[in-house]
Amino acid sequence: MSVGSTHSGEMSQDSLMTDLHRKNVSIDPAARNAKAGFKFLSASSVGLEMGLSVLIGIAFGYWLDTKAHTTPWLMLLFLGLGLVAGFRGVFRALRDADRDAAAEKAKEPPHG
Repeated sequence: MSVGSTHSGEMSQDSLMTDLHRKNVSIDPAARNAKAGFKFLSASSVGLEMGLSVLIGIAFGYWLDTKAHTTPWLMLLFLGLGLVAGFRGVFRALRDADRDAAAEKAKEPPHG
């Protein structure tokens, strides 16, 4: 009986970075700065994502209201859906930031 691999076959950037740290391979500072810049841009786009979700929901709901003559009910429905989509993006960004902070804290040597 053969034992299957527990590895999922996926290789993420974080797992690659962890493997490189384990092997004591030096990482190019430009790559480190690029990763930090990407994290900053991802976090700063949260407000834009929230605003666009709401605006697209309102616009689509208004358009449907004009076609179906149901003013303002579809606009309000899609406003709610836009808010849900926007907050989902905010919570995803917070989860990612917490995960990155926990990973950074785990890398630090213990003080004491």
